[in-house]
Amino acid sequence: MAEQVTRSAWHSGEAAHPVVFGGTVGLYTPPAAGSLLSDAAVLFLSPWGFEEMCTRKLWRLLAERAAALGLASLRFDYPGTGDALDLVEPAGLATWDDSIVEAARTLRRFSGARRLVLIGHGLGATFAERLGTVLGADAAVLMAPVVSGRFYLRELSAWSKMVDEGLGLRQEQRITTGTAIAGLVLPEKIAETVRGLNLERLESQPFARALVVERPGRDKDAAFATHLATLGTTVSRLDYSGYDDLVSNPTLAHQPLAVIEGVAEWLAQLAYKGANAEASEPLPGAVHLAGDGFIEEPLRFGDKTRLFGTLCLPDGPRRGATVLLFGTAYDRQAGWARGVTETARRLAANGIASLRFDAANVGDSPPAPAAPEQVQYSDTQLADARAALDLLAARGLGPVVAAGRCSGAYLAFRTAVDDRRVAAVVPVNAYTFRWDPDMSVDEALKVNPRSLDDYRQRLFDPATFRRLFAGEINLGRALSNVGLQILRRLVALAPGLFGRFTRAGRLSLAAHGDFHDLAVRKVPVLLIYSEGDVGLERLKLDFGRRGLSHHGNVTVETIPDADHNLSPPQAQATYRALLLDAALKAG
Repeated sequence: MAEQVTRSAWHSGEAAHPVVFGGTVGLYTPPAAGSLLSDAAVLFLSPWGFEEMCTRKLWRLLAERAAALGLASLRFDYPGTGDALDLVEPAGLATWDDSIVEAARTLRRFSGARRLVLIGHGLGATFAERLGTVLGADAAVLMAPVVSGRFYLRELSAWSKMVDEGLGLRQEQRITTGTAIAGLVLPEKIAETVRGLNLERLESQPFARALVVERPGRDKDAAFATHLATLGTTVSRLDYSGYDDLVSNPTLAHQPLAVIEGVAEWLAQLAYKGANAEASEPLPGAVHLAGDGFIEEPLRFGDKTRLFGTLCLPDGPRRGATVLLFGTAYDRQAGWARGVTETARRLAANGIASLRFDAANVGDSPPAPAAPEQVQYSDTQLADARAALDLLAARGLGPVVAAGRCSGAYLAFRTAVDDRRVAAVVPVNAYTFRWDPDMSVDEALKVNPRSLDDYRQRLFDPATFRRLFAGEINLGRALSNVGLQILRRLVALAPGLFGRFTRAGRLSLAAHGDFHDLAVRKVPVLLIYSEGDVGLERLKLDFGRRGLSHHGNVTVETIPDADHNLSPPQAQATYRALLLDAALKAG
């Protein structure tokens, strides 16, 4: 019988413990308090790019299920991804291979585990196959494995185009050279190695047992499971129900609960072997990751250490205000195209400290008690913001500039209104400043409204007609969006008639009051918009021709040739320069 946990234990509702090794950040989850300690531990091997963004929360949910079974686990970022240090000279997959080997060693060190179980998704599943023998793994869960690297890169190219079109990127704004998706670029030397991967050529079993989670309609997944069985592996199979809904968009991702349950049931069969785990090292109290011009401290904070974040400090003298970077939607704290991580490090190189973090039920932070499942545009997120401000105050890192994009811009603004510790606020592409509580966030996100100017430009683009005839455009939804924008313009033309008698008018008046309060407090507000963004159009509708010019504390800046996500490098550079200036002035 395995012994009961007496060492570090995970408690429901707390974030995982951050650890640092090999130039990267990992999150270690001990067995749950009160569980039976297994002599096995789970190492998560992530997919790459857009798929990794979509599956980040899935990893946390699976780690929590493993903890309940007495299994410690570790999930981490490959070098050059997420919150890891940048790759200097990537040499094929060797650098990522080394990080995986070091991750397995780190997991064994902290858990005392004798047996190792790998859980990989996409490319991560392929890495599990390649390195299973090297790592001495006993078993593996292979979710949506990349069977053919060549086919994967072709599929990735088509996937990238669909993501760009969904974002409304014009051709000149897209990354068309090399292998890229959602603003993330796979280094060419790594892409070359991936191109040569082919699991159909596998000649020996890397582990004794495997669970293959097969995507619907993917014959290669099923054929690979059969091939593994012919090699002598004891293979179990599970349908990947909900795969498309998970990886289509991190903002709208629905967790595959049936798959999570199936994986947990399979893990339960091998969690205990009757042998006790070996002695383990105690977890570090604090960890740091040093890079070029910055020192980062991944940490847990808030009530019962329920939130995970990263404090990024300059490695030299600090100046200006500290920037509190709010995430967008359900993107992990590294941000879309890793933009938040890079912004924090650019700020640090210029002497500015920052904190980026996952709000509750986003990425690596568990949900808050009694909070709704949909946390975007919810006032419950203000508690997370206050916890972040408490942390900065305890570290003596005031004054604070709140910044974020889209829903993160909304939260940054609401935090500035709610908490006097915010000295300045920089919302980027804010869609609204007062959310309609009667409006479904999920439905609003599916609509994906654009500005009338954007619709006008697309009307005369031949590519629009090609997509329309191909059935790629929801004409009814587009017409509904245009009608909504026209209605808002009518309300703006007659605020006296509609202002207090329409829901949109009342919300607009409330937003006016919020800006007035910030003006009275003399809190600088720097509103940044991509040229043609729907939020900029809505700003004009809500605040009329005079806009907010009568408030001396408000400035509006427009970034040309930029999409809503600020994907082009020049757009990111412009944004970072404006944010740096705001932080220096607020300090």
